This record gives sequence, C-alpha cells and structure tokens, in this order.
Amino acid sequence: MSSALSDTALIFGRYARQTLRSKLQMFFGVLMPLLYLFFFGPLLTDLPLTSEGSSWQVLVPGLLLQLALFGGAFCGFGIIVEKQYGVLERMRVTPVSRLALLLGRVLRDAALFTFQAVLLVLAAVVMGLRAPLGGILIGFAFVAVTTVALSSFSYALALKVTSPQEFGPVVNAATMPTMLLSGLMLPMALAPGWLDALSHVMPLRYLVDGVRAAYVGDYTAASVLYGALVAAGLAVLAAAVCARAFRRAAA
Repeated sequence: MSSALSDTALIFGRYARQTLRSKLQMFFGVLMPLLYLFFFGPLLTDLPLTSEGSSWQVLVPGLLLQLALFGGAFCGFGIIVEKQYGVLERMRVTPVSRLALLLGRVLRDAALFTFQAVLLVLAAVVMGLRAPLGGILIGFAFVAVTTVALSSFSYALALKVTSPQEFGPVVNAATMPTMLLSGLMLPMALAPGWLDALSHVMPLRYLVDGVRAAYVGDYTAASVLYGALVAAGLAVLAAAVCARAFRRAAA
C-alpha cells in the first residue's frame, strides 16, 4: 500500500510540474466558462429562472460542471501524445504501479480543474454571485470528483484509439449532448416535459441539480444526496474501466 501511495505521489508530482511549467494550460482551460460568465450571465440577471436564488446561483454551478466536463473529457489527448512518442511504453517497463500511473494523472487533473474552478468562482463573485461558503466548497468537491470520473473515461478511450483524429470526434459526440441535456446553462425544469424527462438519463444532470441546491444553502436537499451518489458512482466505475484499460494495454 505504501509503495502504491509513493508511486502515485511520484506520478502526480511529475505531471503537476509539467502543468506548472505551462501557464497557458493552467489558465486557458477556464476561458470558455469565463466567456459564458461575462457575456451570457448578464442576460439572465432579471429572469426568474428558479423560485429561490439568483440567476448567478443557477448559472455558476452549471459552468463549474461544464469546466469539469470538457476539461476531463479531453484529458486523453495527453496519453495519445505519450503513446506516439513512446513515453507511455517506457513508463510501463518501470516498477511503478499500474494503478499509480492512472491515479497520478487523474489526481493532477482534479487539482488543475479545481484550481480553475476557484478562478471561475472568484470572477463570478465580482460579477454578482452571492452564495454560502459551504455551497461553494461542495461545488469544488463535485468538480474534483467529476474530473476524476471523466478524465478516467477519457484515458481509457485514448488507450484504445491510435490517433487524435479518432479521439476528438468521439469525445465531441459524447460531450455536446451531455452539455445540452444536463441543464448546464439553464435548469431543465424550464424545458418541455419530454425534454426534461429525457434529461434524466444524463448522470451529469443530478450533479448540476445538487450543486445548485448547495449554492442556495439547501444542503439537505435530496438533489445534493443524489448528485453525490452519482458522482461517486461514476468515479468508481470510471477508475475501474481505466485501470482495466491500462492493464490490457500493458499486456
């Protein structure tokens, strides 16, 4: 166990140092949610989106999960590059735990996108967001767990494809319907009945609803519990799928 933990810390440190050396990677990923915040958020200011809370308490949780969705889903590009240059192959012949090769990466991803989520919330506060500290912290936790889940799925897919040209279209085909049907921009309660019902097949919807409830201080709402259970379930499933993909790729 101690060996696996030290290996995970070693891999995490390696990729964290790479990220710290790339300032563009640290800050550019938060650009799209910031653009939605600055140019889309003011349009919602006077609209009655929900019976409680402000429009910012509706929009910002969605943008946080959007950050985790697109950030985590595209993490697999890094492994494709490593495969092409032989980096991944050289790492496999080392005595480092295969599980550590996965965990070190996904923990780096979770730390990166949680940091970007902090920047997003700070900008939102300047724009007019007012939310309880507990709700904000719950939102960061959801971002971290969602990133672990989606980056793990992304790495598993990246290990199966041979080029970025194969990887990109598959990820786009999965992320766009997820974004539209999860209510990231607006609550799905505003949608027609058939669309609202369809959105319940999207796991991310439960996470968005949970963070929105937390942002208005309703920590005991069922949506918070459902969101936490779905997020944890996705993370466990994704880690298992990715670990299996790592083992098969090494065989």
